[in-house]
Amino acid sequence: MRSRYTAYALGDGDHLFRTWHPRTRTDDAAPDPRVRWTGLEVLDVVAGGADDAEGVVEFRATWVSRDDGPVRRGVLHERGRFARRVGRWVYVEAE
Repeated sequence: MRSRYTAYALGDGDHLFRTWHPRTRTDDAAPDPRVRWTGLEVLDVVAGGADDAEGVVEFRATWVSRDDGPVRRGVLHERGRFARRVGRWVYVEAE
Protein backbone atom coordinates (compact mmCIF):
# COMPACT_ATOMS: atom_id res chain seq x y z
CA MET A 1 0.00 0.00 0.00
CA ARG A 2 2.74 2.44 0.92
CA SER A 3 4.59 1.86 -2.36
CA ARG A 4 1.40 2.51 -4.33
CA TYR A 5 0.75 5.72 -2.40
CA THR A 6 4.32 6.82 -3.12
CA ALA A 7 3.82 6.02 -6.81
CA TYR A 8 0.70 8.21 -6.86
CA ALA A 9 2.61 11.00 -5.09
CA LEU A 10 5.51 10.77 -7.57
CA GLY A 11 3.34 10.24 -10.65
CA ASP A 12 4.82 6.78 -11.34
CA GLY A 13 2.14 5.14 -13.48
CA ASP A 14 4.42 2.23 -14.40
CA HIS A 15 4.68 1.15 -10.75
CA LEU A 16 0.92 1.49 -10.33
CA PHE A 17 0.33 -0.67 -13.40
CA ARG A 18 2.78 -3.37 -12.24
CA THR A 19 1.25 -3.50 -8.74
CA TRP A 20 -2.37 -3.72 -9.90
CA HIS A 21 -3.99 -7.14 -10.38
CA PRO A 22 -4.35 -7.78 -14.14
CA ARG A 23 -7.98 -8.83 -13.67
CA THR A 24 -9.02 -5.44 -12.24
CA ARG A 25 -6.53 -2.85 -13.48
CA THR A 26 -7.37 -0.16 -15.98
CA ASP A 27 -5.57 0.26 -19.30
CA ASP A 28 -4.10 3.57 -18.18
CA ALA A 29 -2.78 3.59 -14.61
CA ALA A 30 -1.23 7.05 -14.86
CA PRO A 31 -2.21 9.25 -11.92
CA ASP A 32 -3.97 12.55 -12.52
CA PRO A 33 -1.19 15.18 -12.74
CA ARG A 34 -3.50 17.85 -11.28
CA VAL A 35 -3.73 15.96 -7.97
CA ARG A 36 -0.99 16.27 -5.35
CA TRP A 37 -1.11 13.59 -2.65
CA THR A 38 -0.25 15.09 0.72
CA GLY A 39 -0.52 12.31 3.29
CA LEU A 40 -1.24 8.67 4.02
CA GLU A 41 -2.65 7.22 7.22
CA VAL A 42 -2.99 3.43 7.49
CA LEU A 43 -6.00 2.75 9.72
CA ASP A 44 -6.22 -1.06 9.74
CA VAL A 45 -4.49 -4.11 8.29
CA VAL A 46 -6.15 -7.52 8.09
CA ALA A 47 -3.93 -10.47 7.17
CA GLY A 48 -1.30 -9.79 4.51
CA GLY A 49 1.51 -11.42 6.48
CA ALA A 50 4.33 -13.61 5.21
CA ASP A 51 2.13 -16.73 5.07
CA ASP A 52 -1.00 -15.06 3.67
CA ALA A 53 -2.25 -15.01 0.09
CA GLU A 54 -4.57 -12.04 0.62
CA GLY A 55 -4.86 -9.00 2.83
CA VAL A 56 -6.85 -5.82 3.37
CA VAL A 57 -5.54 -2.34 4.14
CA GLU A 58 -7.84 0.44 5.30
CA PHE A 59 -6.33 3.86 4.72
CA ARG A 60 -6.97 7.57 4.34
CA ALA A 61 -5.02 9.51 1.74
CA THR A 62 -5.28 13.28 1.57
CA TRP A 63 -4.97 15.28 -1.63
CA VAL A 64 -4.98 18.79 -3.08
CA SER A 65 -6.00 19.61 -6.63
CA ARG A 66 -5.59 22.75 -8.65
CA ASP A 67 -6.89 22.99 -12.17
CA ASP A 68 -8.63 25.94 -13.84
CA GLY A 69 -10.66 26.75 -10.74
CA PRO A 70 -10.02 27.13 -7.03
CA VAL A 71 -7.88 24.78 -4.99
CA ARG A 72 -9.79 21.71 -3.86
CA ARG A 73 -8.85 19.40 -0.99
CA GLY A 74 -10.11 15.95 -0.20
CA VAL A 75 -9.62 12.61 1.46
CA LEU A 76 -9.77 9.18 -0.14
CA HIS A 77 -10.91 6.68 2.52
CA GLU A 78 -10.75 3.09 1.30
CA ARG A 79 -10.45 -0.54 2.36
CA GLY A 80 -8.28 -1.99 -0.37
CA ARG A 81 -7.96 -5.70 -1.03
CA PHE A 82 -4.55 -7.06 -2.02
CA ALA A 83 -3.44 -10.49 -3.25
CA ARG A 84 -0.06 -12.15 -3.55
CA ARG A 85 0.82 -13.11 -7.13
CA VAL A 86 4.09 -14.82 -7.93
CA GLY A 87 5.43 -13.74 -4.54
CA ARG A 88 4.50 -10.05 -4.90
CA TRP A 89 1.58 -8.06 -3.49
CA VAL A 90 -0.82 -6.49 -5.99
CA TYR A 91 -3.85 -4.26 -5.50
CA VAL A 92 -7.10 -6.05 -6.40
CA GLU A 93 -9.94 -3.64 -5.61
CA ALA A 94 -11.67 -1.50 -3.03
CA GLU A 95 -14.05 -3.35 -0.75
